[in-house]
Amino acid sequence: MILRHGLAFAHSEEPPLSEASYRAWGVAFALIGVLAFSFRPILIKLSYAAHPVTPTTLLFLRMMLALPFFAAIAWWLRGQQPRLGARDWAGVVALGFIGYYAASFLDFIGLQYVGAGVGRLVLFLYPTLVLLLSFLFLAKPASRREVLALVLSYAGIALVLSSQVDTTPEGRLFVLGVLLVFASALCYAVYLVAGSQMVKRVGSMRFTAFTMVVATVPAAAQFLVLEPVFALELPAAVWWYAAIMATFSTVLPVFLQAEALKRIGANRFALIGAVGPVSVALTSALGLDEPFTWRQAAGGLLVIAGVLLATLRSRS
Repeated sequence: MILRHGLAFAHSEEPPLSEASYRAWGVAFALIGVLAFSFRPILIKLSYAAHPVTPTTLLFLRMMLALPFFAAIAWWLRGQQPRLGARDWAGVVALGFIGYYAASFLDFIGLQYVGAGVGRLVLFLYPTLVLLLSFLFLAKPASRREVLALVLSYAGIALVLSSQVDTTPEGRLFVLGVLLVFASALCYAVYLVAGSQMVKRVGSMRFTAFTMVVATVPAAAQFLVLEPVFALELPAAVWWYAAIMATFSTVLPVFLQAEALKRIGANRFALIGAVGPVSVALTSALGLDEPFTWRQAAGGLLVIAGVLLATLRSRS
């Protein structure tokens, strides 16, 4: 055991109280952040149920209501080093468009046709897509562990979808929704792979704040071009759902998860992240009356097992 606080802890495997408390708060931040983020698809489905609001309008509301928080943080961190050059800003703009605007919009559209539980499970595949992108574009060799992770994850998704894919119009729309959410996960995976080096250089908090501010621009432009002004004449329930989505399910988890990663590391955070799809599946079954069959349960377990296998690093 490495001694950090003197010989008093030489024969103890328990960390000092301050260190244990530091990690415990990290676990708490991770759990709250994962659960808060997991409520987003449920809030989207509740908004669609409350009023025939379009994905364009709902995304606009979410981004605009979250904008003041991210703009304030971007302004607060503006003086941090290193200063961003033209190439850095080009990367921020491109990744903000792909990772937060495109990924969110595809998710919003897809959730019109699939349940929140299935949508969250498909979105949870993004770590496996990071692996695939690394294999294809970064020339990273695939280990047996990673191949097994991919097989488990996509076998689980196939099992989940097997009971709802058919040739009826509803079945075709369901497939469309799954493909849209999968495209959302792919966009987010591209954002993670392409932005990994920039995050190290710029800092995760500053990078996230800047990219979220940038992502608001296409969301606002799309709304102004495609929707009439009276599209914002919505029931109070939709405004409340959008406000909760912007604050509780967007701003809050971004900063809680960043702090959690710093305190407990990626491995432990990945374990806690598996709570997300499970909580959404259970909440959707109870609150949205979405089906929760044995196939979904078994497929969900396979997906979670595969993602964890892909995410967690073996300890020597």
